[in-house]
Amino acid sequence: MNSALIPNLDLRQENVALPLRIDNPNTSAVAGRHTHSLVILDNRELDRQCLAQCMAAQKADLQILAFGSIEEWKQKRDEYPPLSAILLNVGGKKIDEPTVSEQIRKLSSEFASTPLIVLADSDDFGQIVRALEYGAKGFIPASVSVSVCMELIALSVAGGIFVPASALFAMRHLLDSSNSTARPLSGIFTDRQVEVVEALRRGKANKIIAYELNLRESTVKVHVRNIMKKVKATNRTEVVFKLNDLFLSGSSAASSLC
Repeated sequence: MNSALIPNLDLRQENVALPLRIDNPNTSAVAGRHTHSLVILDNRELDRQCLAQCMAAQKADLQILAFGSIEEWKQKRDEYPPLSAILLNVGGKKIDEPTVSEQIRKLSSEFASTPLIVLADSDDFGQIVRALEYGAKGFIPASVSVSVCMELIALSVAGGIFVPASALFAMRHLLDSSNSTARPLSGIFTDRQVEVVEALRRGKANKIIAYELNLRESTVKVHVRNIMKKVKATNRTEVVFKLNDLFLSGSSAASSLC
């Protein structure tokens, strides 16, 4: 494709690498300044190209790449800087659809050291929990601006996990439920672990939990590790989401953990 056919092309294009040809003599020199890259995965070509160009316009430190599948990226990976993050745009699809859940699991497993972030039209609490359960390190709703999206991706690259505010409101609703404790936790945790679980769901630090339950902090840490093992979680954030998913799902989810 000749750049003369794209009259509005400007230097913001230099930040984005797409699986189409744009003859810009400055592209290779500028791309060389980027030390890392971000891959957008979306099988909808127009959507991924538009998103990539909008992200590139934010003057990102990352080189923005857009592909229909991870296999397409693998064929060209040697041409680009090392991968810092993967943004999987699922659009209006449900996270628990077999094709989507399998894709998240596969990517998070294959690229274990690279954060996989899900971008979706929905901010449903159950879908967010599922995405994290399948291995995603963040969930961004399509309602945010491009600049906010870039900041949230940077957060994931730095090791953080982002979820929408709507998920926090859903968690608060669960915490305020009067009968939310006994049923789903029965038969899974010891009485003391139940107390620690409730404290974790309220976002309390180990020192606070130890003080309130009259325990040593080292004992609290042991309880937290055992709780993580029982719900198959790798960190405290994942523990909270899995526990709240357990409360939402009721006895069927509880039996699956036993």
